[in-house]
Amino acid sequence: MVKGILITVAVLVFSAVIIGLIGQAREASKAKQMTTALTQYVTQRVGGIVDFEAFSELPPPVARYFRYVLTNGQKFIRVAKIHQSGVLRTSTRTENWLPFTATQLVVPPAVGFVWNAKVKTPLGTHIRVLDSYTAGVGASRVSLSSTFAMASTTGVPELNSGALHRYLAEAVWFPTALLPQCGVVWHPIDDRSALATLTDRGTTVCLTFQFSEVGTVEGVYSNGRFGNFDGEYKQVPWQGCFRDYQVQAGMRVPSYGEVGWYDNGTLQLVWKGHIMNAQYELEA
Repeated sequence: MVKGILITVAVLVFSAVIIGLIGQAREASKAKQMTTALTQYVTQRVGGIVDFEAFSELPPPVARYFRYVLTNGQKFIRVAKIHQSGVLRTSTRTENWLPFTATQLVVPPAVGFVWNAKVKTPLGTHIRVLDSYTAGVGASRVSLSSTFAMASTTGVPELNSGALHRYLAEAVWFPTALLPQCGVVWHPIDDRSALATLTDRGTTVCLTFQFSEVGTVEGVYSNGRFGNFDGEYKQVPWQGCFRDYQVQAGMRVPSYGEVGWYDNGTLQLVWKGHIMNAQYELEA
């Protein structure tokens, strides 16, 4: 009898290991598929170089920003790989902040990104989060311990819009993507802010960029970005803040950022992240 129990336990353990390995392989394949779908557009190029003389047609704070963070004559970013670490929470209602590390691959000529994050959870487990925006389609996939899929959403119009909002806001980390040649249309507001509009494959988003006197982007704001709240997409005011600019590959980019949703007029942060390293491949 004891022998039979031991055999049963061994079979169950072996089965669990096999199932786990299959799950890990499946989730790794999903991550590779997202990356492959994006990198096929690497050969696209915007062309040209950064020309400070052309900035005279832009709103003054926008021109000041580009002159501060870019170098006259530099080439456009073709690929950016950004390594992050920080903390996040899954809802504005929880006080439970979870540490994460992430790698974000961005291809500005394709207006797309893949964010691959590992979020630490109790008891030595973790959650793998894969967010992407490729060819106009937003996608989000969450798995437990990079093995068991917990949620997966692709191509929902609200998700597409939210992902494009995110791309536009995070372009401060790959700043040539904010130039007019990359599709961003700038409208003046005042001496310290301007409205950026980006349209990609039928989806249009707008963000108000807030600038410092020096020229850095201090914040971005949307009065209605789509987010998933309790399983339902809603348009909610959203804010991102950036600081601690450092030189990366000859460009000035913020090394710290935080984002959150407004709840009854109060900003509730849900993400705080540091840029540990950023690598750039420029157009030939």
